[in-house]
Amino acid sequence: MNATVKDVMTTEVVAVRRGATFKDMAAALRRYRVSALPVIDDEEKVIGVVSAADMLAKEVPLGPIDGLVHHSEVRKAAGLTAGDLMTHPAVTVRPDDSIEHAARLMYNLRIKRLPVVDAGGGLVGVISRTDLLAVYNRPDEQIRAEIEGLILHEFGADPRQFAVTVQDGVVTLHPSPETAALGHHIVRKVRHVQGVVAVHDRLSYPDAYPIVAGPVL
Repeated sequence: MNATVKDVMTTEVVAVRRGATFKDMAAALRRYRVSALPVIDDEEKVIGVVSAADMLAKEVPLGPIDGLVHHSEVRKAAGLTAGDLMTHPAVTVRPDDSIEHAARLMYNLRIKRLPVVDAGGGLVGVISRTDLLAVYNRPDEQIRAEIEGLILHEFGADPRQFAVTVQDGVVTLHPSPETAALGHHIVRKVRHVQGVVAVHDRLSYPDAYPIVAGPVL
């Protein structure tokens, strides 16, 4: 399985125009239970994103250390419209991007939702952290079949020489590969099969340098 963003994204997106007012955006966030709103232009292209965190800047008094506050935070605190408050350019993904790519962006940038855009920058969906977790709904039997296919087609090994079990997304591998290198390569690949929660490596690895008994003197 090679699930992409389009397989798990939400296509019914709540977006706002650059001129949307603070009250309009606050109402939309509450009504639709979302944490951010893509901002689009007249051609439906994404030009930025307004998050609840951006809007909360208005609630935080700047106090006596205003000079130390980042200029963008001062701008947001005074903002009245989506154009004032939005973060731009927006971090976006494409429908054919991998789930791993979207997850990496969210994790590294601490983003909860990403607009999904087409080749022209038009808004076609949104993907959230919760959407990404959908890959863990794969049936155990489907995961096991993919792993056995991987062992056969990518490594040229007979899947019957391995015992592959999957329980609630947790994979257990045993008994013994032909070489230690083969075993390590298979385990690394299995960890990246979509839907795998964890891998229990129960393989018995052959000695890299087997001891050869010599004559007794």
